[in-house]
Amino acid sequence: MLDTYTIRQDEMPQEMRFLLDQYPRDAWDAHPGFKEKTRHWLGAHQMFRRVSERVRLDAEALLNKDMALDDYAGRLSYYGGNLVGNLHGHHGWQDHSYFPELSAADPRFDAGLEVLEKDHADLDRVLDDFTRQANRVIKLAHLDETQAREEAANVHKTSAVIESFLKRHLGDEEELAVPIILHHRLRG
Repeated sequence: MLDTYTIRQDEMPQEMRFLLDQYPRDAWDAHPGFKEKTRHWLGAHQMFRRVSERVRLDAEALLNKDMALDDYAGRLSYYGGNLVGNLHGHHGWQDHSYFPELSAADPRFDAGLEVLEKDHADLDRVLDDFTRQANRVIKLAHLDETQAREEAANVHKTSAVIESFLKRHLGDEEELAVPIILHHRLRG
């Protein structure tokens, strides 16, 4: 299953990371241009990381028989729905509002922003598969426990893809966007 998705493995090209040298990650908090909006945006990214991990760990707990199927189905509905809905909303806002603002501020980063927008399209495909699988588990939880557990194995695999994808994508997105924000004093 992991090989059915296109997940970018390479880092952003160095020429798109030169502001990161001037504004390293460990200095962001102390920068006078690091404002509450940027803090909230990074907080949303941390939430995505935590929720994607939670979804994977819950699937592992079910597969290891450390969690009851009914409990798992409820948690999958809550956390999975939260993850998918919020990621779609977050990425839609970025693609239509946030990224154009960054591009207008510093057109040198258009190629990096294009990479991130392609990531969003690739992630949408994974999220669609995850949603179908999760909905199937939730329905089967009341109909056929064996089939529900088999489908939960697929949810586990896809959730691991999401988690891996987010690790690469969110880190690159942050290291591309935050230096632009700091350099141009955006998002005040």
